[in-house]
Amino acid sequence: MDTDRLVAMLARDAEPVVRGAAGRRFGAALLAGSTAAAVLMLALLGLRPDLREAAGDAMFWVKLGVPAVLLASALAACTRLGRPGTRLGSAGVMLLLPIAAIWLLAAHTLASVPAAARVALVLGDSAAACVVSIALLATPVFIAAFWAMQGLAPTRPALAGAFSGLLAGAAGALVYALHCPEMAAPFIATWYLLGIAGPAVVGAILGPVLLRW
Repeated sequence: MDTDRLVAMLARDAEPVVRGAAGRRFGAALLAGSTAAAVLMLALLGLRPDLREAAGDAMFWVKLGVPAVLLASALAACTRLGRPGTRLGSAGVMLLLPIAAIWLLAAHTLASVPAAARVALVLGDSAAACVVSIALLATPVFIAAFWAMQGLAPTRPALAGAFSGLLAGAAGALVYALHCPEMAAPFIATWYLLGIAGPAVVGAILGPVLLRW
């Protein structure tokens, strides 16, 4: 069979792609996964008891803002990576802004306290629990994000998997922040970012396996 006939045969029943399909698919996945993560958090951890008082502290909103911006950037990247031949664009650069901001704030905080107090600001009281809890709460979003990406046509599966995992990690951190009592910038810059990075690494590893087409 010559090339022209093959192309004509493949294109015979092709239908136009619905505009915005990738965004709607990931939006549905994020809604379902985040709802499951919130239910999981309430069932296993619970809201922090002083949530209303904490909301009056600027660092509470910083703690929510960092994963929220990462989530928005990862969502934009995922919708682009789900379409063949689409460049990542500014979505990758946008990831650097909240990371740089929280690192600078953490560095300023550490520089403003005595050396003996710095380790406590980094470790807090729940370092290990933070990373594990974010990974746990990210799991429903991770599954939903991979479902969304599998229904699209990613041509860079490792990168698509990494950003799907990053989306899940950011969502998990955002939900976990409603339970976590830690408010220090060095803690957030270390353990929250590690918790978010974990699912991204797993996604990059699983992407070439689960996102092949």
